[in-house]
Amino acid sequence: MAAASPTNPWQAMATRPWRFLASGWPWRSLAYLAAGVLVVVPPLALLRAAAVAGGGGAYVAGAAAVLVFCLVAAVPLAALERRRLKLVDRAALLLPPRHPSAPKGLRRLRARLAEPATWREFGYAVLFVTVLAPGSAVIVLFAFGLLLAPVGPVLVLALDTGDLLGEGGPDGGALGVVLAVCCWLVLLPLTAYLVAGFAAAQAALARLLLAPAAATLATRMREVTRSRARLVDAFEIERSRIERDLHDGAQQRLVALTMTLGLAELKLAGAEGDVPSLVTRARTEAEAVLGELRELIRGIHPRVLTDRGIEAAVLELTDRCPIPVRVGIRLPQRPAHAVEAVTYFAVSEALANVVKHSGASRAEVTGHQAGTGLVVTITDDGKGGAAPETGTGLQGLADRVAAVCGTLSLSSPPGGPTVLRLELPWRTPD
Repeated sequence: MAAASPTNPWQAMATRPWRFLASGWPWRSLAYLAAGVLVVVPPLALLRAAAVAGGGGAYVAGAAAVLVFCLVAAVPLAALERRRLKLVDRAALLLPPRHPSAPKGLRRLRARLAEPATWREFGYAVLFVTVLAPGSAVIVLFAFGLLLAPVGPVLVLALDTGDLLGEGGPDGGALGVVLAVCCWLVLLPLTAYLVAGFAAAQAALARLLLAPAAATLATRMREVTRSRARLVDAFEIERSRIERDLHDGAQQRLVALTMTLGLAELKLAGAEGDVPSLVTRARTEAEAVLGELRELIRGIHPRVLTDRGIEAAVLELTDRCPIPVRVGIRLPQRPAHAVEAVTYFAVSEALANVVKHSGASRAEVTGHQAGTGLVVTITDDGKGGAAPETGTGLQGLADRVAAVCGTLSLSSPPGGPTVLRLELPWRTPD
């Protein structure tokens, strides 16, 4: 598998330090820094005017003018930075939230000043004007000077304006040229790393100050994941409670009713009239209701899953399957209850789809622990061609698996076999 393409100079230098020199990242980094140098011209002009005027008051006025410039230029400078950032950072940059219906005039200004994003942009503008842009200017001038260093001797040689080797004799001049070339060859890659490193650091700082929404979004997504896991756990606890109430309450009373009707049927055996047949019918109906209730209880939350775990529950499930199913689940310990429940119902739904739609003669269910996760595979020898969009319940199955941060993959070529693979966490995020 090919390695992922780097999205910023840091990744390029870390993964391919020598190939980095021949890539476009040094030039992109130099263009990024050079574009930022132009922004510092107005505040430097203000500071120079204060220096020419002289006096402490002039310097204070110049510093105040620079702060005012940063406040006024904060928003457009941030917008420019977000566009410029694409040169050295290919990852998407989230825009800060703005007031959706801010009016014009002073009220709009007050609304903007009340936004935290505006003050973050102002802080970045001050930092950029006072530190980042001057640093960029020094590095850019040094880099361009190094790049243009060979041009001078070439012009001297081409125009015959002087002795290329100097006045110190040919031997000393040759040695000086060799040393100069060696220094240039050493400084050139080092400068490329310096330019790219400074550009990457400045881009990371800009992302930190101008796009904190990314970190906020990641935090919110983690909280959503945890809350969803808590909801799944609460739902499974409620299912287990309903199953227990039905098993210990309604089912036991139906069993008692069936036994009572059976005793009444024995006592009325040989009696005349319709009463014996009515009792027999009532006992048969009670037994049918009891069977349906047991099936319903298994569908809600099987007791064997709670008591003995997923291996025994799947074995009991396959015993009722109309086609032969081989089970090979070997787990060193039990995973989280929510993961067990999702695994059981996923296997149940998958086997139901095999029976209804695949035309398979046999199936296989295997499961094992893989690192910090659980991998379950359901295979059948049916006709294949299964897909989530065909309405065979696979989309609902994928949603159930995703509820515990699991993934589902399906391989079902025409003619089979169909392989359904579930990858689930061993523990829920909460």
